[in-house]
Amino acid sequence: MSKHVKNMQIAALKHEFGATRDFVVMSINKLDNEANGSLRTSLRKKNIKLRVVKNSLARKVLVDLGLNVTRESPLFAGMTILAYGASSVSELSREVESELKGTKTAAKYKNMLIVKGALADGQPVTFEQALKMPTRLEAIGRVVSLAMAPAARLVSQIKAPGANLASQIKSLSEKGEETPAVEVG
Repeated sequence: MSKHVKNMQIAALKHEFGATRDFVVMSINKLDNEANGSLRTSLRKKNIKLRVVKNSLARKVLVDLGLNVTRESPLFAGMTILAYGASSVSELSREVESELKGTKTAAKYKNMLIVKGALADGQPVTFEQALKMPTRLEAIGRVVSLAMAPAARLVSQIKAPGANLASQIKSLSEKGEETPAVEVG
């Protein structure tokens, strides 16, 4: 491959990946056209793109984009396909996992697609770690709940004495109604 063609391919990959920092890296092993087409179609509906890449070009592009990919990375050995496009590596991993191991599609992709790992915000992680990471919305929800926890605890501490007093008054009033009137006579 000439240097000019290689530079054009690198520029095209940089343009295609843009600011993407989350990828799932897979290996293809004898994937037939029908399975390839159905995989791409179903993932495209979820705004996930697949790209078969030459390992040396992919490493160069990802390093140029600021991702932590080493030359010896096991992610880029053998035939490689990159999945990208979801809002987080967790969402991307979950969608790829559901497609590869879904009840209707598991037999179709068995031993044809092997997930090697993932790149989460430019750092290599295992696929299992990527699946367990929170999505963007889940992370925001955790931050909000952690920020609100001290205030909620303070409000419950302030309300506790009043609630205790109210429950004691209620039990006394109910107790007073239950005692029968004494008849004199």
